[in-house]
Amino acid sequence: MAQSDSKLAGVERAGTGGNGRSLWGRLLTSDLYQAVSAVLFKTPRRQFWLLASFPLFWVVFAHLGPIIRMFWISFLDSYPPTAGTVPQLTLENWAKFFEDAIFVMPYFRTLGFAFVLTLSTLIITYPVAYFLAKHVRRNRQLLFLLILLIPFWVGEIVRTYAIMILLGNNGAVNLILKFLGLIDRPIPFMYTSFSLGVGIIYLTSLYMLLPLYSALEKIPNTYLEAAADLGAGSWTRFWRVTLPLSKEGIASGCTLVFLISTGYYATPVLLGGPSTTVFAETIAGFFHVAGDQWPVGAAFASIMLITTLSAAAIFLKLMGRSGRGMMQ
Repeated sequence: MAQSDSKLAGVERAGTGGNGRSLWGRLLTSDLYQAVSAVLFKTPRRQFWLLASFPLFWVVFAHLGPIIRMFWISFLDSYPPTAGTVPQLTLENWAKFFEDAIFVMPYFRTLGFAFVLTLSTLIITYPVAYFLAKHVRRNRQLLFLLILLIPFWVGEIVRTYAIMILLGNNGAVNLILKFLGLIDRPIPFMYTSFSLGVGIIYLTSLYMLLPLYSALEKIPNTYLEAAADLGAGSWTRFWRVTLPLSKEGIASGCTLVFLISTGYYATPVLLGGPSTTVFAETIAGFFHVAGDQWPVGAAFASIMLITTLSAAAIFLKLMGRSGRGMMQ
């Protein structure tokens, strides 16, 4: 027993360096550490920049960097550069978009699809978010959220093929309709605007659901109870209390879905047809089919990026004004 205590004391002395203090404690009280801390944490401004340095580095080089590079390539007359040539600056890549209707039509079709599908996703997911936030017991909400999140643990391609299995000529939807005697032959759902819309709504519903649930869950039930005590019916409580107070979630969800739906490429290729070509397919053609047209593809991608960000900014501005008007 005495031998064990002696060994334990030896281990403790080794960990504390034999002077009663641990290595970490001696490091914190060292002159070098104190000098470095005095320089780095001398003022709140220095503390802020020290903490923000890595996030800023990540945002600039992992997110803004590729976008800035894409803008730069869009103004070059050739890319990738070849030996013995120096790329020149030009605006022809941007002008090409306005010169041919074959490029303009997919552009406006994409914006139209994004607008309609964003509205459709909002209409479909709002009741689900409301039920989850207001009619499911709080201790079970996490379980229901987990069940809703399970399909989104797989990639975009897998979920797109799941839609193809449902809507194919021999898919589940046609088989059920035929079993019920509603149809004699399969309905051609695939490669139409309908199949593309169903696919994108399925892929983006989570980005609408979570902001809506977060906003609705924060609305105190006492507000609804007070409105009911004042004689407001269920629809009046929804339009005058619930909907205005959930505008923050609506704005966030609609913005996310709109921005994401304009950039899908694989889903339109797999679910769409010749009449549903979106702008992402047009952009990809310049990179994959015509390899010497990268600057044109970069210009077209920049045009779509500027358009979607501008539309999102205008929408958020209008939602903010509407929210202030409701509060007043």
